[in-house]
Amino acid sequence: MKVNVEVECTPEEARSLMGLPDVSEANSIYVDNIANAMKGVSSPDQLQQYAQALAPMGQVGLKLFQSFVEGGMRAGAAAAGKTSSKSDD
Repeated sequence: MKVNVEVECTPEEARSLMGLPDVSEANSIYVDNIANAMKGVSSPDQLQQYAQALAPMGQVGLKLFQSFVEGGMRAGAAAAGKTSSKSDD
C-alpha cells in the first residue's frame, strides 16, 4: 500500500511543524558579513581566500557535509529498496 500526503504550508510553518529553530536572524547576520567582506575583493585569488575563511571549517567542512549527504542518500535508497520489496509480497 502506498499513501501520499500533501501538506501546503510556508517554509516557516514547515520549520515550526518539524520543531526546527528559527535561524533567520543568524542567517541575515551571516549573509551581511559575507557581503561586507566581499566588497573589498579585487581579484579571484582574494575571493577564494575570503570564501575559505568564511566557510565553516573550510574545505574539510565541505567534504564532511558532502559525505554526510551521500551517506544519507545511500541509507535512504537502501531503506526504500527494503520497503518496496516488503510491499511487493
